[in-house]
Amino acid sequence: MKYEELRNKHKLLADKSYTFTPPDKGYTDKTLYVNVGTNEIEEKDVPTEMKEKFVGGKGYGLRYLWDAITPKTKWNDPENEIIIAGGPLCGITQYSGTGKSLVVTLSPQTQSVMDSNVGGYFGPFLKFSGFDALELQGKADKDVIIFIDGVNHKISICEAPAEAGNSHILAHQLTEMYADDEKDRKNISVVSAGDAADHSLIGMLNFSFFDVKRKEVRLKQAGRGGIGTVFRDKKIKALVVKIPGVKGNLNNVVDLKIIQERGKNFNAEMKFDEEQNQMKSKGTAHLTNIMNDYDLLPVNNFKFGSSEEAVKIHSDIYRSYFSQGMPDGCWIGCNMSCAKGVDNYTLRTGPYAGDKVLVEGPEYETASSLGSVMGIFNPEFTIETNFYCDTYGICTITWGTTMGFVMECYENGILNEERTGGIKLNFGNEEGAMKLLHQVAKGEGFGKIAGQGVRKLKEYFAAQGWGDAQFMQDIGMENKGLEYSQYVSKESLAQQGGYAMTNKGPQHDEAWLIFMDMVNNQIPTFEDKAEALHYFPIFRTWFGLQGLCKLPWNDIEPQNNAETDEPAKVPEHVDNYVKIYTAVTGKKFSNKELILQSERVYNFQRIFNLRMGFGTRKHDAQPYRAAGPVTVEEYESRQERYDGQLKELIGVDPTGKSTTEKVAILRKYKEEQYEQLLDAVYERRGWTNNGVPKIDYLKKIEMDLPELIETVKDYQ
Repeated sequence: MKYEELRNKHKLLADKSYTFTPPDKGYTDKTLYVNVGTNEIEEKDVPTEMKEKFVGGKGYGLRYLWDAITPKTKWNDPENEIIIAGGPLCGITQYSGTGKSLVVTLSPQTQSVMDSNVGGYFGPFLKFSGFDALELQGKADKDVIIFIDGVNHKISICEAPAEAGNSHILAHQLTEMYADDEKDRKNISVVSAGDAADHSLIGMLNFSFFDVKRKEVRLKQAGRGGIGTVFRDKKIKALVVKIPGVKGNLNNVVDLKIIQERGKNFNAEMKFDEEQNQMKSKGTAHLTNIMNDYDLLPVNNFKFGSSEEAVKIHSDIYRSYFSQGMPDGCWIGCNMSCAKGVDNYTLRTGPYAGDKVLVEGPEYETASSLGSVMGIFNPEFTIETNFYCDTYGICTITWGTTMGFVMECYENGILNEERTGGIKLNFGNEEGAMKLLHQVAKGEGFGKIAGQGVRKLKEYFAAQGWGDAQFMQDIGMENKGLEYSQYVSKESLAQQGGYAMTNKGPQHDEAWLIFMDMVNNQIPTFEDKAEALHYFPIFRTWFGLQGLCKLPWNDIEPQNNAETDEPAKVPEHVDNYVKIYTAVTGKKFSNKELILQSERVYNFQRIFNLRMGFGTRKHDAQPYRAAGPVTVEEYESRQERYDGQLKELIGVDPTGKSTTEKVAILRKYKEEQYEQLLDAVYERRGWTNNGVPKIDYLKKIEMDLPELIETVKDYQ
């Protein structure tokens, strides 16, 4: 079918012209509100308080969601919103890593607020169309497509025909449909989910960008927490945005020269990329062998941290699959080129078997989640699974950690072929793992159950009487309902907190402290760890307020960074961000103000969780597998290490004790250590011993809004 013919099949339900407001000093101060249930389209002014207190990006998303829902709202209620917003720095092209936007919604997995950062062109294009944020609310009766026409300044809602639902086809179709000609394809971005988002709780969103060099539509993912599931529950087929083009200074910044100078300096640092992290040639997959070397690579559901087979997924192997010498940036002007891809990959399974496709990544997280955590060390399995997770709309981290749990349950007799519908799901079983993934996309068989995520699986298996609930709790790698991302935290108490104390669940974007803590021993005391678990989650929150990627902050460092007082903070790059913020907005700014901006939003999100019935100490509990060995096999695989810990840390002689006894002794110690960490971190963050922000602290950070005080007062 020709694209014009397909476009004519889109039935117009509503449209509205709007007054275009170009960005000024990084903001348009306008929000686009679309209700797909009522077909209401509204252009809203951003309130002054929102701009002052919530800054942009994730902050805007949290504030809009708070105002849209009640404490009783469920993820699939019409009033739940999906909010997409960049930030004041989003969209500048003179400094690397400025193309991010943040997506916020109520999560099907956690039942509370979820945020996910994503690259691609949609966030910047939304701003250049005249809007700092997009609010999506309501539930349509039939599939709809929302088109933001930033050329003619019109919003339309169309009933979508029954075209392909999977993202690699749909994003291509819509790009071609809305482009005037070949040159115009780069001016269009599409947001879509996929078939699996219709049948699971772990759906994600794909944000497209057109790769001019490859002449291909590419995808970046807002992966965590089931955002794609919410998208499809609202019957939204896709979002499309189109702009006239990107050039010059579309953010209308105050001092472009400063941004250009800082960008030039960073680009000079990229000359040392090959001797640092090899982002241009390997992307984040450069971490695979490093994590294995340090016993941090999740193997067999986080049971182990390394494997002799990991040589098969060494980063040099992935480098051989990735196309080299390509401008692999997911936003214009980013010089890191870390968005690697496998071109012309021939699929072997599923509905597209035999097709040659472009596969995004794999990133490091995917190399583990769709590989080692399942006990699979075949890069082609990982690449193929990566493609299908993306186009089906499944979060690769969530799926991999779920599969690790399923496979361990299978090997322990909690599952068997009768319960899985005839699928063998032991560790290393590529055929079974691939078959189950395709079942999720169809909503069939055991795939329909597996697509609910680890927390729901634990509850379901226990309710069926299939296994011991405590054992499944110990090995089920989720916290707050969100699956763990791909680092083994057993030997880093700080990283255990960096995972389980997160507001949304265990995602490494809040704090990655393993090397500071475990390898370099830079934060030995509880007070040191608490300080790190205050600063780094707060600092990293700032990227989500501004529309920034964190990789240019610390994955490439200045040559003299090790000589600075606080190399883990990469102070020269922090200064870059401070100066760029002032250059964009014209506001006086400092490191202190940067932290204050983030503290306000971070604490708001904590209180938001409280409002939804979560957000206290018990919700920061971790599965024991995150802290230490659950099983005898696990202990004995690192017996020398763990026996040493018994002697040196606890003062217990392991001689003559059974492994079961030693597991229990070590567990008691590690659980006590984690509770002491919670005490120290809560105190440093200005929270009660129950993990609730204190009213005095909210006043100190100028976040004592009446609705927040009302929410926390009964917990003081």
